[in-house]
Amino acid sequence: MPTQTTDRSALQGDCGRCFGLCCVALPFARSADFALDKPGGTPCPNLGEGYRCGIHARLRESGFVGCTVYDCFGAGQRVSQETFGGKAGGRLMFDVFPVVRRLHELLWYLSEALDLPAARPVHGELRRARERTEELVRLGAEELVALDLSGHHDDVSALLLRASELVRGGRGKDRRGADLMGARLRGADLRGASLRGALLIAADLSGADLRGADLIGADLRDTDLTDADLTGAFFLTQPQVNAARGNGGTRLPGSVGRPVHWAAGG
Repeated sequence: MPTQTTDRSALQGDCGRCFGLCCVALPFARSADFALDKPGGTPCPNLGEGYRCGIHARLRESGFVGCTVYDCFGAGQRVSQETFGGKAGGRLMFDVFPVVRRLHELLWYLSEALDLPAARPVHGELRRARERTEELVRLGAEELVALDLSGHHDDVSALLLRASELVRGGRGKDRRGADLMGARLRGADLRGASLRGALLIAADLSGADLRGADLIGADLRDTDLTDADLTGAFFLTQPQVNAARGNGGTRLPGSVGRPVHWAAGG
């Protein structure tokens, strides 16, 4: 079971130190997640002075559910305050943002893996991978835009998979990449399962036992986690939890918080 000891505060979004990058740089299309179309590089019409969202307290009821399930893993303030030294950088800043966001997500997983006692045999490699990722994050804006992340991403992913196998110890089902959209898994025994990259959109996992499961990259949009037990589940991020449905009986690992909208039944 993970016990958070590594400092991940820099990997959490701080909107007060960001130039509203997610609200400007990223595109979105009219859908169940967004009430309108917006091309990348164009400010959201709800973005006000000081790069503050004018409807932040009522995003879901205003048709912007997608905003409530997004997390930049601290890339926004990193790019705004460090890469660009606290000065808005226009198009180049918008191009850098998704690169740093991807690197910060890797840093989150690497840091979590270092909190998994059972992964101790690969802790040395995990530390080196984290140091290398930090080196990449500190590159200049032009270097970041030109960076080919695929090789580094593949190396980190392979290392995280080894950590997962050590933690799971051969227990649980291997459902990596499984298409479980809308699946009826109410009360299912998924202890120690590998659900890496599994599509669980609108699946019924109410009352399911997901203790010690690997959930890296699992798509939990509209997944029903009512009364499910995710104690000790790892590589689970706040955006994944925010995208799911749950209640007061849903047991979560300490690395994520209970979404406010769960209390309202949403």
